[in-house]
Amino acid sequence: MKQVGVAPPRNSAGYLLLYVTLLLVALAASAGVHASTGQQDLEPVPPADENSGLLDRLSAFAEKLGLSRKQQRFLDPDRAFIFSADIVDGNTIAARWQIADGYYMYRDKLAFRVIEPESVHISRQIAPPGKVKNDETFGKSEVYYHDLAVALPVTRTTLAPVTVTLEARYQGCADAGFCYSPITKSTRLLLPAAVAVGGIRSAGSDFISEQDRFARSLAGDSLTLTILTFFGVGLLLAFTPCVFPMVPILSSIIVGQGKQMNTRHAFLLSLAYVLPMALTYTVAGIAAGLFGANLQAAFQNPWIISGFVAIFVLLALSMFGFYELQIPAAVQSRLAILSNKQKGGTFAGAAMMGFLSAMIVGPCIAAPLAGALIYISQTGDATLGGTALFALSLGMGTPLLVLGTSAGKLLPKAGAWMQPVKAVFGVLLLAVAIWMLDRIVPPVVTMILAAALLIIAAVYMGALARLEHGGSGWRKLWKGSGLVMLVYGVVLLVGAATGGNDVLNPLRGISLFSKPGTGANTVVENLPFKQIKGVEGLNRELRLAAAAGKPVMLDFYADWCVSCKEMERSTFSDKGVQQALTNVILLQTDVTANDELDRALLKQFGLFGPPSILFFDRHGIEQSRYRLVGFLNAEDFREHLARVLAI
Repeated sequence: MKQVGVAPPRNSAGYLLLYVTLLLVALAASAGVHASTGQQDLEPVPPADENSGLLDRLSAFAEKLGLSRKQQRFLDPDRAFIFSADIVDGNTIAARWQIADGYYMYRDKLAFRVIEPESVHISRQIAPPGKVKNDETFGKSEVYYHDLAVALPVTRTTLAPVTVTLEARYQGCADAGFCYSPITKSTRLLLPAAVAVGGIRSAGSDFISEQDRFARSLAGDSLTLTILTFFGVGLLLAFTPCVFPMVPILSSIIVGQGKQMNTRHAFLLSLAYVLPMALTYTVAGIAAGLFGANLQAAFQNPWIISGFVAIFVLLALSMFGFYELQIPAAVQSRLAILSNKQKGGTFAGAAMMGFLSAMIVGPCIAAPLAGALIYISQTGDATLGGTALFALSLGMGTPLLVLGTSAGKLLPKAGAWMQPVKAVFGVLLLAVAIWMLDRIVPPVVTMILAAALLIIAAVYMGALARLEHGGSGWRKLWKGSGLVMLVYGVVLLVGAATGGNDVLNPLRGISLFSKPGTGANTVVENLPFKQIKGVEGLNRELRLAAAAGKPVMLDFYADWCVSCKEMERSTFSDKGVQQALTNVILLQTDVTANDELDRALLKQFGLFGPPSILFFDRHGIEQSRYRLVGFLNAEDFREHLARVLAI
C-alpha cells in the first residue's frame, strides 16, 4: 500500500526521532497557550503557511492527541481588575475597581482588613447588590461587571490623623471561561482627623444627618455642653406621642393615694417613677449600642402588651370604685392586692411602673437617641454614650416630675371632688390601654373601643341628662364636654363602619370628607410600598431597581412604632411627597415580629429600630448620609427628598 507523508523509520531510533519531532511541533503550535496561573499575556501562534503541509498535518495530529489547544488571550489581572482606594472622610474608606469588559468579580470573595495600626478596624463593608450569575466555578453567585465601589466604615480609638495600611482581597474571572487566583492588594492611606461617626459623603458635600450631628457632638463638645444638650432635647421629646402617655400613668399613681398624698410624698413617688424609667432607657440604650439588641423591641410581644393593658384596666376600675360595687369580696381582695402593687401604694410599685413604661410604652427611636446609640456602637464608649442617654431620659422625665409633684399640692385631698378627679384619670388610663392595644389588634377594633370609651364617659358626664335651669357654669361646661365626646364617639363608629382606620381621621374612607382625588373609590392615599423581608429580599429588589436605573427608598415599620403611624398619617399621605417619589421604587420592611430576619436586616445597616428610612442611588448603593431616623413632617420630608434625588 502507498504511504502518505513520511514513512515511519524501521528501527527504534527512528520511532524516537519521530516522537521528538511531533512533540516539538506540538509545543510550537501551542505557543499561544496562556500560563496556568493566568499571570502572562502571550500572543497566539499565527496559522501555518499553505505550503507547510507537513507541519499542518503534524500540528493537527498533535492537537488530536491533546498535546496542543488553541487559547484566547487573557488580560493580566492588574489590567482586568484595576484596584484603587481613597478616603471618603475620617471614618470611611472607599475601595474601587475598574473591571474590564468581559470580566467580572465575585461579591462573596471580597474581604478587607486594616493591617496597621491596631487602633483602626473596619466595622463592616457596604457593597452594592451584584448580578446573579450561574458560574461554572462557584455555582450561583453575585458578581460585578464594569465597576465597583465598596464603602468601608472604620472604628478608631483616636480622633487624630493616622496612616493606615488597607489590605483588600478579591477574585474574578473572564466570561470566556478563565478564572484568576485570589488577589491580595495593600495600600497606605492617611485618615484625617475623625468625628464621632460620619456618613458616606461625596466630595464637597457638607450635609450630615441629624442623628450623625448628635453623634458628632458627643466627641466634639465638652461633657457639660453634651449633658445640657441631651437634657434639653429630652425635654422636647417629653411632649411627643411616645412619651406623653406616661403622664396619665404617673398621675394615676399620685391620685390613687387620695387623702394620704402631700407635696413631699408626691415628689418622692414621682422620683421613684422617673429615675427607674431613666435608668432603664440608659441600660437598654447601652445594650443596643454595644450588642445591637433592642430590648424595648423585645418587650413589644403581644402577650406582654396584653398583660400591661390588663394592669391599666385594673387601675382604671379601682379609680371608678367598681371593686366595691360589682365584684365579689373574694375576687375584689385579689384584684385590689394586684392593683395596689402597681398603682403606687409603695415606692417599689412606682419604680416598677417606671421600668415597664420605659420598656413598653415609649420604644420609639428619635434622632438624638439614635445619635447616642450610633456613637456607642462605633466607638464602644459606653460611659460617655450612657451619660448622654441618662441626661436625655432625665429631660424626658422632668415634666413628669413637675406634674407629679404639683399633684400633691393642686389635687383635692378629700370630699366629693375627689371622685370625679379619680374618674377622669380612670378614663385616661383606659385611653392609654386602647392606645397600646392598637399595636396588636386591627385598627377597626381600636376605633370601636375608643368610641365606646367616649360615649360611655359622655353618658356619665350627663351629656344626655336634662340640664336644670340656673345650673352652675361648671355643670354646663361638664355637660358640654360630654356632648363633644358623645358626638366624636358616634363619628368613630361611623368611620369604623365605612372602612376607616384612623382614630384621628375616622371619616377618611368617605369621599365627602376626603381630600380631592382620594376616598373609598379612588387611588390609595398612602404610598404604594412593596413589602420585603430580610437581607436577601432587599438585595433582590435592589438588583431589579439597579437594572431599571431607579433609586430606592426603604422604610422600616412596626405596628408598635407610634412615629411610624404618624408618618403614614401626616407625611406619606401628602400629595407633594407622593409626587416627589413618583420615579422612586418604594420598599417597606415590617419589623413588628423582630425575628431573626428582621434583626439581621437592622444589623446590616447598623440600625436600632423604626422609624428609619434609607435611600439608595440608581446603582443600589445606600446614601447613608441621607438616612432619616424618627418622625419628619411633610414639608421637611419634601425638602429632604429634594436633596436626596438631586445627587
